[in-house]
Amino acid sequence: MAKYALGVNTEFTAKHYLVGGDFGPEGELHPHDYRVEIVVEGDELDEHGFLVDIVRVKAELARLVGRYRDATLNELPELANTNPGCEEFSRVFAESFRDGLDTARLAALTVKIWENPDAWAQCCLDLSANE
Repeated sequence: MAKYALGVNTEFTAKHYLVGGDFGPEGELHPHDYRVEIVVEGDELDEHGFLVDIVRVKAELARLVGRYRDATLNELPELANTNPGCEEFSRVFAESFRDGLDTARLAALTVKIWENPDAWAQCCLDLSANE
């Protein structure tokens, strides 16, 4: 377990529909008011006493939210051929976030996405291979 963690979160609305089964109303195009939480973890702080620049984390989060806000998730290439529920969405979000951030000193990244106030899924990525 890492020694330090830093988290940020925000909210946005996007649409999707579930495919491949009898999902009732979830099989029809519908919106969700998503909340996404990003947590990065690591063992060492930089020379300024920070795990990571929170301004940079917020900027990367804003960039990704800008991509997904008001979009139909099923129509995005990174979610093509998937059932874009919270599990897949959190994986895609985590991988995209990781690719847009300097993770050299980070050990782990967790992305948790709520599709409503009481249901969420998360994806945790091990970043320790970056060392």
